Amino acid sequence: MNLPKIPLAGVIGSPIAHSKSPQLHRHWLKTYGIEGYYIPMDVVAQDLEEVVRTLPKMGFVGVNVTIPHKEAILSIADLVTDRAILIGAANTLIFRKDGKIHADNTDGYGFLENLKTGAPNWTPKSGPAAVLGAGGAARAVIASLLDAGVPEIMLSNRTRVRAEKLKSDFGSRVRIFDWVQAGNMLANAALVVNTTSLGMIGKGEMRVPLDGLRKESVVTDLVYAPLKTKLLEAAEEAGCVTVDGLGMLLHQAVPAFERWFGKRPEVDRTTRAAALR
Repeated sequence: MNLPKIPLAGVIGSPIAHSKSPQLHRHWLKTYGIEGYYIPMDVVAQDLEEVVRTLPKMGFVGVNVTIPHKEAILSIADLVTDRAILIGAANTLIFRKDGKIHADNTDGYGFLENLKTGAPNWTPKSGPAAVLGAGGAARAVIASLLDAGVPEIMLSNRTRVRAEKLKSDFGSRVRIFDWVQAGNMLANAALVVNTTSLGMIGKGEMRVPLDGLRKESVVTDLVYAPLKTKLLEAAEEAGCVTVDGLGMLLHQAVPAFERWFGKRPEVDRTTRAAALR
C-alpha cells in the first residue's frame, strides 16, 4: 500500500530561532487540516548549496530563504523569476517535480497586499513615495511600487552610494536625498516607508526629523518588533494612516504556502495572533 508522502517545507537562514514563519505556516497547516510540516533550519553559508540540493530528496516541496542567504540563493537555483532577478534576491524556493529549483521573491507582493489591507484608500496614483533605506527590502518595495504605478520614489539611505546603485538599477523615477535631508522628503510624500532596521528592538533609533509628516500621508514601517515603532507613533500623532510591518510578513507567505501545500491561506485576525504568539 503506497501512502502519499507528507509534504515538508521550512525556512533557511542563520540565525533562524527568531523567525515567526514556523508558527505562521503551522497555524495554516492546522487550520486547513493539511498533513504537512514547516521546519526552521539554521544553515551557514558554506553549507547552503549542499543543503538546498539535498532537501528535495528528503520530501521537501520548498523552503523560504532569509538573511543572509537571499542573494546567494539566486546562483544555486535553476530557474529564477524576473522579479527576483530585478530585486536581486529570492525568499521562496519551489522544488519542482522535474528536479529543478525555482526561486521567486514574494516580498514586494507582501508589501503591497499589506498596504492595500491597512490603508485601503491609498492608491499608487496618490503621489510620490518616500523610502528610507537601500538594502534588499528597499529593492523589493521600490520594484513593487514602480510596477504598481507610483510616479516617483524619493530615496534616502545612510550610505549614499547604495542609494545611487538603486537609482541606476531602477531609473529616472527614483530621486535621491542625502540622509541629512531625509526629513525634507516627507512633506511631498503620499506614502512613507521605512525599510531600515532603525527603530527595531536592539537596533538604533530613527533620528530622521518627522515634523514634515502630513496627515494626508500613509506611513508604514517594515519593522514589526515592536509593532508600533517611534515612526508609527509620530505618524499617528500627525494624523497619518499607519500600517505596521507584521502584515508584510503574513502576506508574503501566502503565495509560497499555496504553491507548496495546494491551498491559498487567508490572512485574518487569527493569523496575526498566531504570528504574535
